[in-house]
Amino acid sequence: MRFRRLRARVPRTATARLTEALLGQLGAVAEGVALATAMASGERSRGTARRRMAEIEHRGDAGRADLVTVLGRSLAAPIDREDLFRLSRSVDDVLDTLRDFVRESDLYRVSTQEAFVPLLNGLGEGVEALRAAVGALPSDPRAAADHALRARKIAGGVDRAQQYLLADLVDGRITADILKRRELTRRLALAAARLGESCDVLADAVFKRGH
Repeated sequence: MRFRRLRARVPRTATARLTEALLGQLGAVAEGVALATAMASGERSRGTARRRMAEIEHRGDAGRADLVTVLGRSLAAPIDREDLFRLSRSVDDVLDTLRDFVRESDLYRVSTQEAFVPLLNGLGEGVEALRAAVGALPSDPRAAADHALRARKIAGGVDRAQQYLLADLVDGRITADILKRRELTRRLALAAARLGESCDVLADAVFKRGH
């Protein structure tokens, strides 16, 4: 009897650790979005943001490494192991894209970045919805899927907003500054696409499990 009770506790412990690792990754992404927003609004210098982003990326990588380690030792997980790995990789891609945005902003030195703030705010909202989805995954998979779908819609809204921004950018004389802004806008669109992929992986995994 004691053995059966102990065995029953193992999946819950593994699930908690896997969830914690994913939330750690998403926490780093949320911090990266906040940092990029502060840079775009002028509250943080580009150089400072670039250095700080390197530290945030390191934290995100540590969370992913922890998840991979726990996943390799676990017999049970809240969703399929392959889907957990894909979800973690997609979240890592979001953070990597934000890192590229901050680095390229420092390199390009465009005159103003205020136009990027609404896109970054949308990304932040989507990341928070995905965090809610991961947090609900162990106890309420249906709620997790609902949060993931909401995050997916938010990511789609960011993509539409960048299309309008791009249209405004090219509606006039094309300068070097405009081309740099276009590249930075596309970088944020890619971050939104990566976020959408993360949401799709989670939602599909929950439905695959039949919750």
